[in-house]
Amino acid sequence: MAERIQAGFTLIELMIVVAIIAILAAIAIPAYQDYVIRAQVSEGLSLATGAKAAVWDFMSNTGRGPSNNASAGLAKPQSITGAYVSQVDVTGGLITVSFGAPKANQKIKAGTLLLSPVTHAGSIDWICHSKTIPGQYLPSVCRKS
Repeated sequence: MAERIQAGFTLIELMIVVAIIAILAAIAIPAYQDYVIRAQVSEGLSLATGAKAAVWDFMSNTGRGPSNNASAGLAKPQSITGAYVSQVDVTGGLITVSFGAPKANQKIKAGTLLLSPVTHAGSIDWICHSKTIPGQYLPSVCRKS
């Protein structure tokens, strides 16, 4: 009796594998794009760290928020930039991070992230929020529970 040796995969088996890979890619690509946008927004929080320290220092010395970047001891708003952030502006203690840089994703371009100081007996808590950036792209510290 002659036995036949299997030489490879059938066409149906290969098509099933391709279909499975396509389904996984359809799920993974949008999740990855959301992750990339959240990483771009988190750059804004990183750039705002220096402004938060400057605002805290100004408020601890004067008891009020700085009127602009210069009074807080910061560079001009247009000078504080990143790959995705076009400027970091301080006005009355409120820090506004604008995402208008050329590399910013279209879903956050022209969006702003706001950091509001709230004083508590010698300390400052920062409330992070945005009206122009969808909640799914905000860092977890900025999302409302």
